[in-house]
Amino acid sequence: MLIQGKTGETMKYWRRALLLLLLTAITIGTRAQYNTQRLIITGRSAMYYQDYVLAIQYFNQAIAAKPYLYDPWYYRAIAKYYLEDYSGSEKDCSEALDRNPFVTDIYELRAVCRANLKEYDGAITDYTRALKEKPNNRDAWYNRVLCRIQKKDYDTALFELDTISSHWKDFAKAYFIKTEVLLQQKDTVKALNSLSKCLELDPYDGDAWTMKSYLSLSMHEWKQADEELSKAIHYKPLVVNNYINRALARYKIKNLRGAMADYDKAIDLDPNNFIGHYNRGLLRQEVGDDNRAIDDFDFVLRLEPDNIMALYNRALLLEQTGNLRGAIRDYTKVLKRFPNFWTGLQYRANCYRRLGMTKQAELDEFKILKAQLDKRNGIQRRWKRGTADKIRKKSDEDLEKYNQLVIADEDADKLKNEYKNEYRGKVQDRKVDVEYQPMYMLSYLKYDNGVQSYDAFDQQVDDLNRKSGGARKIFVTCNPKALTAKASNVYFNVIDSLTGRVDVSKTNVENGIILLQRAVAYCVIQNYDDALDDLNTYMHIDSLSSLAYWQRGVVKYMANEFKNNEGLGNELKNASIVGDFTEAIRLNPNNAYLYYNRGNVYAGQKQYGKAIADYDKAVEIDRRLAEAYFNRGLVKIYSSHREEGIRDLSKAGELGLYNAYSVLKKYSK
Repeated sequence: MLIQGKTGETMKYWRRALLLLLLTAITIGTRAQYNTQRLIITGRSAMYYQDYVLAIQYFNQAIAAKPYLYDPWYYRAIAKYYLEDYSGSEKDCSEALDRNPFVTDIYELRAVCRANLKEYDGAITDYTRALKEKPNNRDAWYNRVLCRIQKKDYDTALFELDTISSHWKDFAKAYFIKTEVLLQQKDTVKALNSLSKCLELDPYDGDAWTMKSYLSLSMHEWKQADEELSKAIHYKPLVVNNYINRALARYKIKNLRGAMADYDKAIDLDPNNFIGHYNRGLLRQEVGDDNRAIDDFDFVLRLEPDNIMALYNRALLLEQTGNLRGAIRDYTKVLKRFPNFWTGLQYRANCYRRLGMTKQAELDEFKILKAQLDKRNGIQRRWKRGTADKIRKKSDEDLEKYNQLVIADEDADKLKNEYKNEYRGKVQDRKVDVEYQPMYMLSYLKYDNGVQSYDAFDQQVDDLNRKSGGARKIFVTCNPKALTAKASNVYFNVIDSLTGRVDVSKTNVENGIILLQRAVAYCVIQNYDDALDDLNTYMHIDSLSSLAYWQRGVVKYMANEFKNNEGLGNELKNASIVGDFTEAIRLNPNNAYLYYNRGNVYAGQKQYGKAIADYDKAVEIDRRLAEAYFNRGLVKIYSSHREEGIRDLSKAGELGLYNAYSVLKKYSK
């Protein structure tokens, strides 16, 4: 019995040990899974805030831990796509599909990458696979058609465009692309009908008006082209070629003042625009503004020192203005390239004679005489005034066309069908029109929001930095820039260093400061879950820290915004975020950034009255807080106080937040 008893105890001991071992294994496995998922979620959060390099760092860690999971490969592919690493993104998509071939969005993303890599067959295959699962995916249909156009498979493209138009009758872009295909097939009548349908469905499409203007230009319908380009410019005012082409149309209808204004505008938008400077030089030459015409040709020749046409035109202008030596220099360069250009020889001879250089003049005149006697060399026809009504390609070096306006080679070849293919893929659903300026927060990154004259400062943050001794300095910042791979590694190392200090800290006060510093570091690398853990722990040590409530409110807000967008559930309540900012304000009532942040929460909830009240308080404390004026301007516009909102946007721009002007322009119409 005794032996049996010992045996029973031994068996119980081993059962408990085995159970403990199993529980430990399960716990370790669960923790590993939890850590991997946290890495993926943190990477997705960084990607949501467009910090793609940092996101890749997290996905790298997840892949290293569990390379058999498909989602870190897929999300890393998305991040690489937005960094325009299409090759790397395509490879990651393939890795993800090897692990899970049933996720339709991955096929679509890989198709987008392959299209950008000009691997159109592979892209078409992927879009076809995606459409088997989601036959109503309009973007996939649209992009597959673009790929077929690139392969010049026009018949199939037209068939699929008809399918798109029958399913989505109001999709104007389908008719726009159909116009492109019909023009490639030289069917101008059907192309015009298709383009008319496009503009009927969407009369605000600047690209469609541009295409229509190209058709008018190709048919020499200058007045109509002028009107169509005016509409294109109204809807897309920053497209340089539209001004260049409208200037051509206006020149043809004798609106020289309008043409000059268009060349001026084109050069304002693109100071190095060759055609703008060249054609403006010709126009100035025609109206007798010789000196400024020379300035334009000087610029052209700085861009292209050997441009024969510009050299010849400048030579004529220099001769006209009395700079005979400069004219001889330019004529000589032209004649070196075209030694049988007898008109150029005659003009150079005239310049020599005016300078009293008789010997050189006679040499040029002898060459001309010899040519006239030698019929085998022919006689160069003189330029006739009638040629001034024509246009030439940029690469055309026929010197008889020296005074013709220039169009780009690609425009001359594709005047009827210019279209820039744009591949669109469902790789991120975050779509906004005008965004509020973001939260102010504690960070190791300095304030850098384009406002050069502003120094974001808070006394409590300054006090914390003094208490921290030689530790890394904390700043107040707004909209910090995305990290490079090197910079993100620096902050990962900072976190490791701070973690080591937590383990050996001797007092709660010291430990608390380290936890706050580490929370700030976690925020820099957008690891909001770990930042929240550290802030909660710190607040058990110091429950009266305004900085902790401030940063925790920001962390909750950032995490909440991401989770709402991604549909991940477990969303933090806005009331909790407002509560943190309210408590921070109670502890530090003269901090403008706290009112501003709480105003942002209210603005997001469309509680515009409360938001305006908080922004009012923020600018009362700090009259230079440009972001508060910007956000208050938007809130006032959204709450039907447009004039007041426009004034606030104007003030934000005046303070240096220059993107306020583009928003102001939008709402001033």
